[in-house]
Amino acid sequence: MISVSHESAKAALEAAEARFIANNPLSKKQHELAVGALPGGNTRTLLHTSPFPLTMNQGKGAHVWDEDGHKYLDLVGELTAGLYGHSNPIIRETMLSTFDNVGLSLGSTTVQEHKHASLLCSRFKLKRVRMANTGTEANMHALAGARHYTSRRKVIVFSGGYHGAVFSFPNGKAAPNTVDKDDFVVVPRYNDIGLAVDAIRSTPDLAAVLVEPMQGAGGCIPGSKEFLHAIQDAAHEVGALFILDEVMTSRLAPHGLGFELGLKPDLVTMGKYLGGGLAFGAFGGREEVMAVYDPRVEGSLAHSGTFNNNTLVTSVGYEALKRVFTEEACVKLNERGDGLRERLKQVTKGTKIMFSGRGSLIGVHFVDEAVEVFTCGEDIQGKERRDLRDLFWFEMLEAGYWTTRRGFVALILETEEKELEGFVEAVGKFAERHRDIVAL
Repeated sequence: MISVSHESAKAALEAAEARFIANNPLSKKQHELAVGALPGGNTRTLLHTSPFPLTMNQGKGAHVWDEDGHKYLDLVGELTAGLYGHSNPIIRETMLSTFDNVGLSLGSTTVQEHKHASLLCSRFKLKRVRMANTGTEANMHALAGARHYTSRRKVIVFSGGYHGAVFSFPNGKAAPNTVDKDDFVVVPRYNDIGLAVDAIRSTPDLAAVLVEPMQGAGGCIPGSKEFLHAIQDAAHEVGALFILDEVMTSRLAPHGLGFELGLKPDLVTMGKYLGGGLAFGAFGGREEVMAVYDPRVEGSLAHSGTFNNNTLVTSVGYEALKRVFTEEACVKLNERGDGLRERLKQVTKGTKIMFSGRGSLIGVHFVDEAVEVFTCGEDIQGKERRDLRDLFWFEMLEAGYWTTRRGFVALILETEEKELEGFVEAVGKFAERHRDIVAL
């Protein structure tokens, strides 16, 4: 039997979706055109939403505009890659200077790649680093390197983990498009020390343990310091490598979240914002491990990629990290994020709305039961309300806030404090307006 609350939520969601369709005719038209060339009308599955996705046509500073002319505060932040906003003058200057004075795709090693690599090593405390085009590639090469270094195949991962387009482990199992499925052992609960250590000790042929210090796609769930150190120690105990996926989380502390937590991973994978808004990935760590990719060493692995050292991305990534996202800027942004999360919690107290995360990354959840803290997705499995999450997304759009439908917020540097206060106010009004369906 459907409760009165669920019936009210259904009616509110249907009304919000009807308004969305009426308010966005040009996005609807663009989607109908796009399906003629692209399966589903897009080339990035995450961006698909029903009844149709909004089509953005411009971004300036911390804002984006859609085809129908609506202006939004950008809280998507390109899923952490859009840290610098849409029109940073240093990035623009570097792009033009590189185009005019260096050129693109020189087909050789360049000064630019060395400068960016040296800065990455210094900033994130790595001995050696290699560059790629995405976080997915970074993890792929890190795993290949770990397997070569250890002469083993198996990899421990965690339920809710996401390590790129073809390395995803929702709900305790590998996604259908995960490559080398049989080589992964999925621990059924993140943050569970006992389960993790038992799995590490009992898995034969174990090459590596791969983990995010905070699960991103899995709901912005931070890993406890005790958990992360325990699995690092257990990995080393059995001769496996400890790989820390910091594709999203390297922006959460000046030297990356792993360093902040006192971890000493064998390999670290990175990407997203470190290309200054352009496609980028990187993996690095201990010198002796990274030597598996040293072409001067007989029997080393090949690491190919036409655009690995593209002059544009290495120049822009370098200048952005050195001059814009300084260590001081990193600390300030994450303090703002922590403050924002606390204010959001205050205006939604006593409701089914929950906020998770750390620093400048925030997860939004709608849970039928009162849960103060959850340590893995399984803690709220079967309790989340997708209808309320969708209603929230539609109504935040109406209020002028661009967020992901799945409930993920990534702050960007150019956002003004008054605009974040406006978001808090909009969330508070949402909770009050729908108190009959969101109150616990």
